[in-house]
Amino acid sequence: MLARVFSCAVLGLDGVIVEVEVDLANGLPGVIIVGLPDAAVQESRERVQSAIKNSGLLFPRKHVRVNLAPASVRKEGPSYDLPIALGILAASDQIPIEVLQDILVVGELSLDGSVRHVRGVLPMTALAVEKGFRRVLVPETDAAEAALIPNLEVIPIRNLAQLCASFNGTATIEIHKFTEKESLPAWELTDFREIKGQEHVKRALEIAAAGGHNILMIGPPGAGKTLLARALPAILPSMSVQESLDVTRIYSVADLLPKEVPLIHTRPFRAPHHTISHAGLVGGGNWPHPGEISLAHRGVLFLDELPEFSKQVLEVLRQPLEDKAVTISRARGSLTFPANFQLVAAMNPCPCGYYGDASRPCTCSPSSITKYQKRISGPLLDRIDIHIQVPRVEYQKLSEVRMGEDSSVIRKRVEAARARQQKRFQNASESGQRAIFSNADMKNADTRKHCSLDAEGQKLMESAMRQMQLTARAYYRMLKLTRTIADLAGEEKITSAHLAEALQYRPQMLFM
Repeated sequence: MLARVFSCAVLGLDGVIVEVEVDLANGLPGVIIVGLPDAAVQESRERVQSAIKNSGLLFPRKHVRVNLAPASVRKEGPSYDLPIALGILAASDQIPIEVLQDILVVGELSLDGSVRHVRGVLPMTALAVEKGFRRVLVPETDAAEAALIPNLEVIPIRNLAQLCASFNGTATIEIHKFTEKESLPAWELTDFREIKGQEHVKRALEIAAAGGHNILMIGPPGAGKTLLARALPAILPSMSVQESLDVTRIYSVADLLPKEVPLIHTRPFRAPHHTISHAGLVGGGNWPHPGEISLAHRGVLFLDELPEFSKQVLEVLRQPLEDKAVTISRARGSLTFPANFQLVAAMNPCPCGYYGDASRPCTCSPSSITKYQKRISGPLLDRIDIHIQVPRVEYQKLSEVRMGEDSSVIRKRVEAARARQQKRFQNASESGQRAIFSNADMKNADTRKHCSLDAEGQKLMESAMRQMQLTARAYYRMLKLTRTIADLAGEEKITSAHLAEALQYRPQMLFM
C-alpha cells in the first residue's frame, strides 16, 4: 500500500515542498530511503523504527521504501522523521490515510517517540500558506514560531502516540494560538548617559542611527570606542513587523532562535572576533548557511580592532555593503542571503595605539604606521560614510557628576528622522518598487531625486570633490549623509550647513 505525506526542505531562507512517499511490499524486512538524503536522513530509519515500537504501535515486517521527492533537491537534517513515521503508519492501516491529505508535517523523533525541535520552522510554515495547506504539524517547542504565520492551523505535537490517538479519534490536540511575547535583547544595552565626554562621537552615532550609515571610530586604547558601539542599539528605532519577521526567519534557519522568543523584536547586534573566517562572516559550508553579516540583518555588525581581521575577510564585505545581500555559489547551486546591516568598526591609529595622542607618545615607526593602516583597503574605506576620531577622555570629563543625554531622548530624534524618511519613500514601496528603509538604502537614482543641493551647496561640494579627491561612490554617500543630517534637523531642503557637517566625517588621518 502506498501513502503520501507532505513535508518541507529549507534551501537558504526559502522552503521547498517535499513529498514523502512510503510503499510497503513483500520481501526482506527493512527500510530504504531514496531521494538524495544526507546522513541524518538515512539515520532516521533507526529513529523511526524505535519510536513506532516504543509508542505502542506496530512496525510492519515488510520491505519499506521511502521516496523523498523531488529527488533533485538535497534533503538535510532530521525533520523528516515524523512524516516518514506517519507514512509508514498510514500505509500499514494504523491511522486513516485521508487525514494526511492537506497537512504539512515536520519533526524529529526521539527513540521513545517524543517529537523534538527542528530548525527553519518559520520559512516552512510560510511556504505552507503559500501552497494552500490548511494545517501544519510541528514539534510542541516550535508551535509558537509556526503560529507567527496567519491563516494557518498549527497543531503542536508532543509525541507520536498522542498524534496517532488524535488521528484515530481517541484524543484531541488543541490548535496553538499565537500570543505575542516581547523578546529580550541578547546583549546588555548601554545608555548614552553613562558615557562621559565624546559629545562629537555621540553626534556621529546619532546621525549613523538616523540614516543607517556605516561608521568607523579611530582612537587610542581606552577611549571608549567599544562602549560607544555597544550603546548604538539603544538609540536605533524599533523594528517593524516585516523587519521582525525577516530577522526571525534568518535566526530560525540558523537555529539560533531562543525557544521562549518566537518573534525577535530587538535589532540584532553581532560582534564577531577578529579570528573569524570569511565563511563564518558571509556564510558558507558544503550547503551554505547564513553568516554573521546575515545574522546582523536589520541590525548592527560591530568589528572591533578592524585591522586585525584578515585581508580576505575584510574584502568580502565590499559587495554586501553595496548590494545589501550576499550570494554564495557552490557546485550544486547558488543561494542568496539578505545582509542589510549597519557596519560599526573601531580601530587604533597605529600598532601601539597612541599615534596622534596628546598625552602619550607613539613608539611606532612611520613605515609600521602606514603598513598597519593599509591593512584596510581604500575601496572598503570608501564604503564607510562616517569616519570619526575618538580622543582620550580628560579627567575633568570623567569626574563630572552630571550625566549625559539619555538614550531614550536621542532615540526619539532618530525615530522622528526615520519617520520622515519612511514618508518620503512610501510612494516607491506602494508602487511595487524596491522597499527603502533608510537613507543609506537609496540607490543613485533615489539620491539624485531626494538629495538635491542648492547653488551654494553645489559650490561647496565641487570644492570638496577637488580638494578631498572624492570618488563617485563617496559623492553619493556624502549626499545621503547630508540628507540624514537635514532630516535630524527637521528640514526638507538640504543647505550648505548640512553638507559642511557631513564633510567633517570624511577620513582625514588614514594613509599619511
